[in-house]
Amino acid sequence: MKINPLEAVDASPAAKAAFAAVKIPRNPCDRPLHAVGLHDFIAMELPTRETILSPWLMTQSLSMIYGWRGVGKTHVSLGVSYAVACGGEFLGWKADKPRRVLLVDGEMPGPALQERFSAIVASNEAEPESGFLTIITPDLQQGSMPDLSTHAGQQAISDAADRADAELIVIDNLSCLVRGSARENDAESWVSVSEWALLQRQLGRSVLFIHHSGKNGQQRGTSKREDLLDVVIALRRPSDYDPAQGACFEIHYEKARHLSGPDVEPIEVKLTVSEEKKSKWEWKSLVEATYRRVAALANEGLAQVDIAAELGIHKSTVSRAWWTAKEKGLIQKKDTDRSANEYRRMSKGE
Repeated sequence: MKINPLEAVDASPAAKAAFAAVKIPRNPCDRPLHAVGLHDFIAMELPTRETILSPWLMTQSLSMIYGWRGVGKTHVSLGVSYAVACGGEFLGWKADKPRRVLLVDGEMPGPALQERFSAIVASNEAEPESGFLTIITPDLQQGSMPDLSTHAGQQAISDAADRADAELIVIDNLSCLVRGSARENDAESWVSVSEWALLQRQLGRSVLFIHHSGKNGQQRGTSKREDLLDVVIALRRPSDYDPAQGACFEIHYEKARHLSGPDVEPIEVKLTVSEEKKSKWEWKSLVEATYRRVAALANEGLAQVDIAAELGIHKSTVSRAWWTAKEKGLIQKKDTDRSANEYRRMSKGE
């Protein structure tokens, strides 16, 4: 039983009247939940989810792309944003039609971001129509960038999304735009951001978070972030990566609720820039990339054990790649046959 605090003391009639007139704001959680029966629910006409960027980015979806610093996360976020805004293609991912995008960049210097977008425009036949790609970047603000861990920061980005009529919000990146006072690995620090993201989904929008990985290779901070996400994509360096290669990385699907089979096979991608400042992306399945590396080392005379050590991959992976490469005629040195047979016998314990 609730006790009126004014009834517990000898309050005057005027004080009681003043207390009764106070309107105490209700907690949103106190509002009755809207519940429907099964048959009513099935009969409801709900919006059909569509593909924004095939196969992985859907309408009303929450996704994350993460990777080590400098691996190429911003290249991917800009490529995705541009492809969605102009109904184009990026890394084999295809947009069915142009959709309005709000890109919130938290760290790139304005001139560097301008240079990257100029290269993207010069390298593509299609361009977004006016208003289809809206950019928020620190250099254009009068103060600091909004903090997505605060209600004020969330409202600022929501208002910008409203003005842009955005169907996709790209947050690049969480470390810059979700600051707050809570520790990054504290699950509670994600609660407010996740509630904001769910509200965007409720409004018909999709949100793509860009994030850093930690020293262990996993996304930095609390793993609770992944619970509500539809898709989680990790960007990783190839085992034999050379900094001279520039932007070269592998794409791995760690979570994909609606995908299976070939759609989630990892790929290796590489960015090259011509003298005319035009960017070109090349990609192939990780399986193909691996057996081509194995073939190249085999043709240099390395045995499978040495190749496994050189590439930092399991010996069984090398063995499969070796025989695939031989079937395709990529291994040409005859003296490698003996090494392959010796390795096969050794792997079988003979």
